[in-house]
Amino acid sequence: MDTVAASDVNRRHWEAVARGGDVPPWQDLGTEPEGVVATRVDEPPGLWLQPPDADTRAAILGIHGGGFVSGSSATHARLFGHLALAARTPVFAMDYGLVPAHVFPSQVEQVAIAHRWLSERASRVAVAGDSCGALLALGRALQPDAAPRGLFLMSPWTDLAAGGASYDRGADPFFTRDVVRGLAEAYLAGAYRHDVRTAPLDADLRDLPPTLVQVGGDEALLDDAVALVRHAGAAGVDVRLDIAAGQLHTFQMAAGRSDAATRAIAEAGAWLRSILVP
Repeated sequence: MDTVAASDVNRRHWEAVARGGDVPPWQDLGTEPEGVVATRVDEPPGLWLQPPDADTRAAILGIHGGGFVSGSSATHARLFGHLALAARTPVFAMDYGLVPAHVFPSQVEQVAIAHRWLSERASRVAVAGDSCGALLALGRALQPDAAPRGLFLMSPWTDLAAGGASYDRGADPFFTRDVVRGLAEAYLAGAYRHDVRTAPLDADLRDLPPTLVQVGGDEALLDDAVALVRHAGAAGVDVRLDIAAGQLHTFQMAAGRSDAATRAIAEAGAWLRSILVP
């Protein structure tokens, strides 16, 4: 294993998940974001993450990943806290129901509720999400009443059929087609898989706001991100793709401990601030 991989806490996480057994808490991949105040919100459920000297006219809706079967505002509080610091903008890290108790379109509807709630409190709102959270962010942005100022998508899961050639490269220790298709089937629970809220690669993307996509160069979902950026770019969307060489899925979770993750969140924060704060 090369030096980068050996020191990559996110890679070690996914290798441990692939082996099974005990896996350290997901939230421990990153460091505590210094100075961010976290306040529990009951309705809609989630965490309000307030960085020092934030511009309260703007806000970011943070939607966690976890394949619809895991994850929460707690697992992603450090990730979104680092993003709040980098953007100097509050983040509302929302919670939503998980499979099997909640299936499509429950999560989409919960995201809409949280986005409307946040839009009543800030005049400029961007949406950020990782993995399935990025899919939910896209699904929300495609709704006529949404109109977010921007989208920040980390390792976006855009192809529930897992058709990308990046699954065949063997660099990802955990995400196989069988794993991803199984997660998709559990989420869809028999629903039409080409609904624009679950199949952004089939959707008309021309009304998407400026979009930043970050993805790991070694992850199986690399082609999901590339296909999305090509599709959005062809529709005239202002879209940017950053591929982090040697990184795996949702590598940004290790912000504060990984140089690649810390750098990615810093760049995303600066980008979000440029579209949220005139």
